[in-house]
Amino acid sequence: MTDPLSYSPEEIGKLLKISKGTVYELLRRGDIPSYRVGRKIRISQADLQVYMHASEAPIKSTTANIQVSLEKLIIENQGLIICGQDIVLDILTRYLEKKNPMLRSLRSYVGSIDGLLALYRGTANITATHLWDGETGEYNIPYVRRLLPGQRTVIINLVYRTLGFYVAPGNPQAIHDWPDLFKPNVKFINRDKGSGTRVMLDEHLRNLNIDSRDIKGYQNEEMSHIAVASAVARGLADVGLGTEKAALQVREVEFVPLTKERYDLVLYKNDLEKSNFQTLLSILRSVEFKDEVNGMGGYDTSRTGEIIGEL
Repeated sequence: MTDPLSYSPEEIGKLLKISKGTVYELLRRGDIPSYRVGRKIRISQADLQVYMHASEAPIKSTTANIQVSLEKLIIENQGLIICGQDIVLDILTRYLEKKNPMLRSLRSYVGSIDGLLALYRGTANITATHLWDGETGEYNIPYVRRLLPGQRTVIINLVYRTLGFYVAPGNPQAIHDWPDLFKPNVKFINRDKGSGTRVMLDEHLRNLNIDSRDIKGYQNEEMSHIAVASAVARGLADVGLGTEKAALQVREVEFVPLTKERYDLVLYKNDLEKSNFQTLLSILRSVEFKDEVNGMGGYDTSRTGEIIGEL
């Protein structure tokens, strides 16, 4: 998974309004420190901040302040910071840049709750969320009300996804529903706190009045659907919870569908009239975008681009 606190050379070029070649020259000279993740070069936000203020007085900023200042700089310059982890958001970002090559759009790979909090703090201007409320059976709207109190927001559908269990081929433990997680010989692999999938699990456990400590492996966490599916495929766990799309990408995993979840985009209402956001809306509603998403499998675009609610 991409580090949410780092940038690629291409993203640095967009942020600093310089060419990619200039960025690589700065990296070669060591003016901006970098590191590698496989074959990819990454630059941390802290190192970028130091470079941007190299000629100023010594910096006394915390890492949190560094992150806020950079993200707010992007937003103030009409850029887009999109929170969320699904690959559909990568496709959306590509379409945005294709429509407007001058648009600076960056991805922040965080879960649903952290994304809503980033929107509230002003360090993101679009976030994807799939938070199910166990009291109302509604997606996202109850959480937007709670985590963005008093804010005027618009909720737009991105896609619907099927959520279910990852199990070994043949489903040897016969896992089909939530109570099956409590079988004594079943080992679970969980998602991280703040993710929509973790919220879904915890809300169902609360409704069933079941103690999560009774689930073997509940405390073991992974940061993505792919990582959860991989853990099951490697025999590190008997079952995990995630999307159908991830199951299609991991061998030796069988998918047991549970429910269809609504995956929405949340943004401020007064932003929707801005050109970049109108471009985003037109992309979501385009046949070309929907066809590409449908072609990957595992998604339902029947309501993509539809305004679900305004708060």
